[in-house]
Amino acid sequence: MEKKKVVVGMSGGVDSSAAAYLLKEQGYDVIGVTMQIWQDEGAEEMQENGGCCGLTAVEDARRVAQQLGIPYYVMNFKKEFRETVMNYFIREYQSGRTPNPCIACNRYVKWEALLKRSLAIGADYIATGHYARIARLENGRFALKESAAYGKDQTYALYSLTQEQLAHTLMPVGEYTKEEVRTIAQKAGLQVANKPDSQEICFVPDGDYAKFIEEQAETALPAGNFVTKNGTVLGRHKGITHYTVGQRKGLNLAMGHPVFVTKIRPETNEVVIGEAEDVFAKELVCAHLNFMAVPDLTEPREVFAKIRYNHKGALCTIEKTGDDEITCVFKEKVRAVTPGQAVVFYEDDCVLGGGTIER
Repeated sequence: MEKKKVVVGMSGGVDSSAAAYLLKEQGYDVIGVTMQIWQDEGAEEMQENGGCCGLTAVEDARRVAQQLGIPYYVMNFKKEFRETVMNYFIREYQSGRTPNPCIACNRYVKWEALLKRSLAIGADYIATGHYARIARLENGRFALKESAAYGKDQTYALYSLTQEQLAHTLMPVGEYTKEEVRTIAQKAGLQVANKPDSQEICFVPDGDYAKFIEEQAETALPAGNFVTKNGTVLGRHKGITHYTVGQRKGLNLAMGHPVFVTKIRPETNEVVIGEAEDVFAKELVCAHLNFMAVPDLTEPREVFAKIRYNHKGALCTIEKTGDDEITCVFKEKVRAVTPGQAVVFYEDDCVLGGGTIER
C-alpha cells in the first residue's frame, strides 16, 4: 500500500520537529516545510529572534530534516502573511480593537495557504506541532479536542479552522505533554530538543505594538483624552494603539489608586478609564462565527467559554441573535471582555465553535 504523504510545517522548534519524527515513525511519507512569512532579518535580530518565523528557524528545521532523512523545502508566504496577518493587526489596533494575529495566521497562512500548496504537490495531509487533537465525531464532523498537555493546549488559537482543513490535518504531539515531547526529541537525537519556546508575536519581537504600527502605517494616531464613562476628562493619552481593555500599567494617571482601561472609543479618540469592578462584564456579543463540532447553533446551550488564550474559561449560555451573531451570557462576570479577541466555546473537551468579540 502506498504511504500517505504529509507536509509538516517545521518552525525549527521542538514541537514541530517531534511531529515530523513521530509521523515518520508511524509510516508516513514526510516532507518538511518552513514557511517564510516574515521580513528578512539582520544578523542582530537573527541572534535574538529564535521564534517560529525567524531565519534561524530555517537553519534549525533544515538540520532536523537532515537528521530524519526527509526532504525539506522553504516556501515563501510573505505576501499572504502581510495581507492576512500584519495588515489585519494594524487595522484592528487602529480601530480601537485588540487583534489576535496567531489566530489569523493559523487560519489563513499556516492552513489555507500551506494546505493549498501541499495538496497541489500531491500531499494527503499537512501536520503541525500544535498541542491539540482532532476527532471525528458521531455526527461526521471534525472537531478539535483539548490536548493531553492541559497547560499548553492550543485549541483556542485554532478554533477558526474549517472542516476541509481539519480533514486534511494531523497533530501528532496533541497526545503528549511538553515534557514527553522533549523526551521524544532527545531520544531521537534531535538538536532542538531543549530549545526554549518562542513567546512574543513574531513580527513584533520587542513587544512594542504601537511603535510597530506607527512604522508600518507611516502615520501615528493622534493623542487624545482619557475620560470617565460619563465623559469627564482625566488627562491625555498617547494614541489609542497604546491601550487595550483591562490595562492598568502605563496610563500615567495620578488617581491615587489603580485604575483601568474599560473601553476604547475610536470614533472620538477617547480611552475610557474606570475602577477594577468596571472591567468585569456579564455578557458579550461575537460575530465572524466558525462552527466546528456542530454545523450551526439552533437553540441556546450551556457551554464553557474562553475569552483569551490564557483564560481558564467560564460557564455561559450562548444563543444565536443574528445570522452571524451569538450573544453569550456568563454565570458569573468575567474580566476584560476585549473587542477583537476571540471567544471559543467548548462542550466536554471539544471545540463547539467560536467567533470574534464585537462588544
